Amino acid sequence: MSRLAVVTGGGTGIGRATAGMLAGEGYDVIIVGRRPDVLAEAVKWIGPQATAVTADCADPAQLPTLVEAVAGRPVDVLVNNAGAFISPSPAASSSPAAPSSPAAPSSPGVAPSPGAAASSGAVASPGAAASPGAADGGADLAELAARWRATFDSNVTTAVLTTEALRPFLRRPGGRVILTSSIAAQRGGGGPYSAAKAALHGWMFDLATQLGPEGITANVIAPGYVTDSEFFTGRMTEEGHRHRVEATLVKRAGLPDDIAEAVRWLAGPGGTFVTGQIINVNGGSVLGR
Repeated sequence: MSRLAVVTGGGTGIGRATAGMLAGEGYDVIIVGRRPDVLAEAVKWIGPQATAVTADCADPAQLPTLVEAVAGRPVDVLVNNAGAFISPSPAASSSPAAPSSPAAPSSPGVAPSPGAAASSGAVASPGAAASPGAADGGADLAELAARWRATFDSNVTTAVLTTEALRPFLRRPGGRVILTSSIAAQRGGGGPYSAAKAALHGWMFDLATQLGPEGITANVIAPGYVTDSEFFTGRMTEEGHRHRVEATLVKRAGLPDDIAEAVRWLAGPGGTFVTGQIINVNGGSVLGR
């Protein structure tokens, strides 16, 4: 029987590229996402080894659908790629009491997209939108709390619940758990998005420690600026693109395939002795963290 991989946020961008790479390596691939039409198009692109499960991985009630699709097979590779940047509401982003995150000023050249959320699996560099600071009044605090909780659910709860649902099925020994983080976790600038992605790092350390004795590895991949995803749809300007490319040492933007190649390494024979690590794939935008 073929090896089995599960990729959340597998309908677009990094997730789709990763699923396609794994199918090319001979895996049966289950892609998971919230939009059945997007998943159907991805399955056509990936090929006959792919199947789709429509589920919100932040909702515990929907994870049994994924478990049923696994059908008791050992899961060789689990890529937790679902996630989103959730923009502040127009009122929060324009309020004088809601400045940009002090950790890193908003990056230039990104048009505001109030209330928009990136599709599952989209990852990019920080600074895409200003983060609300001290809110003015109960309504602003409620909006701020809702945005932080939604961002945490989208980026962290999805990974935790999916991993725990499939944990009994991870191949022992030999299973691989890979989490998609972001350069934003390391240099800030994304407000709740930066915080949520950083939370994955600490949880991955625990996961690697717990699963290591069973022969299972766990690692984080932290991409930098990646184009050809839905993350910046309708928001990126030519100035913003140039700024991000110039921030790299190799003077180009990343592509979803760049991240998929890092997954290929971690999932393959070369990744057997790599666990508990944060793998930066950012063209040198952030060095050695």
